[in-house]
Amino acid sequence: MLTEGISIGRAFGIPLRLHYSWFIIFVLIVWSLTAGYFAATYPHWGLVISIAAGIVTSLLFFGSVLAHELMHSLVAQAAGIPIHSITLFIFGGVSQMAEEPKQPQVELRMALAGPAASLLLGGIFLTIWYWLVDIPEFIKAISFWLGWINIFLAGFNLIPGFPLDGGRVLRSLLWWQSRNLRKSTQIAANVGRGIGYLLILIGIALIFFGAWINGLWLAFIGWFLENAAASSYRQLALQDILKGHKASELMTQDCPIVQPEFTIQHLVNEQILTSGRRCFPVAQHNSVIGLITIHDIKAVPREQWLTKTVAETMTPVTKLKSVSPDEDLTTVLRILTDNNINQIPVVKDGDIIGMVARDNLLSFISIRSELGK
Repeated sequence: MLTEGISIGRAFGIPLRLHYSWFIIFVLIVWSLTAGYFAATYPHWGLVISIAAGIVTSLLFFGSVLAHELMHSLVAQAAGIPIHSITLFIFGGVSQMAEEPKQPQVELRMALAGPAASLLLGGIFLTIWYWLVDIPEFIKAISFWLGWINIFLAGFNLIPGFPLDGGRVLRSLLWWQSRNLRKSTQIAANVGRGIGYLLILIGIALIFFGAWINGLWLAFIGWFLENAAASSYRQLALQDILKGHKASELMTQDCPIVQPEFTIQHLVNEQILTSGRRCFPVAQHNSVIGLITIHDIKAVPREQWLTKTVAETMTPVTKLKSVSPDEDLTTVLRILTDNNINQIPVVKDGDIIGMVARDNLLSFISIRSELGK
């Protein structure tokens, strides 16, 4: 999941993360620049200088990708759309938005902001390379590569295949004209899938012609784009299905309360095996103090079940993810997915009044899909 990773700080109030896959592409780019571009273009450089140039260039490149994503996010924030985080990963960067734009004009501005930032950076780096003639060759070499790669980044992102920026531009224009977001997304996503398949075919052809590294990488990008386009449309379809429905509609209210002094063995034998339930609020003196789930129990070694208590195993109420009864089901699904949990408490006035289970939510989606709702 792209919500995972290493925190590297905040920019304009937005948390920044490095996904673990980022380190793979960082090493590959450093190696490619050191052994390829710098070694071929500047053969008089020593290995140490080439490696240093490769590292500095790679860091500035990912700084450029971050600037690209920041521009998307700042335009989104200006339109009132919260941004959870920006994550750099193997294919670049992604902004985690709390919601989709509600107007095509907003999406158009958001989509164009990133490529505009990349073009501006490309122009700045090429200006440094061309006009500042007295600067060291080391800086000129880095500036030249960064100038053109930023221009390429802008051009690639403007390919009209969703969810690339160009695909979002296409969707916004279709949406503007038709006023039908779902149909516009379907068209833009199909274009994105088609471009993905085309990149895969070109990649395979390059492999057969001997350029197997470039071919493999291009095919991999095509596969990612096709999957991302299909996933983006499915996500919107899910949002349509869940739109207007609240957590209170799906929550179960007969949640058995368990005591904190119960042992795990007692809870398993007397509650879980007999009721089939997977989670239980834990209360003391009529006040809920936590929640214990099968996931919590599985983390306890079997030999400790006779002595380990519910209080020692539960998740304290202060650390629980929860929703209100009026929370939209799209938000409930996002929380369940992002946090990889199977159920979420519904809380009102500080008390757990029910539980929404992932199984119930998926069943609700399945039934509404079959009914064509």
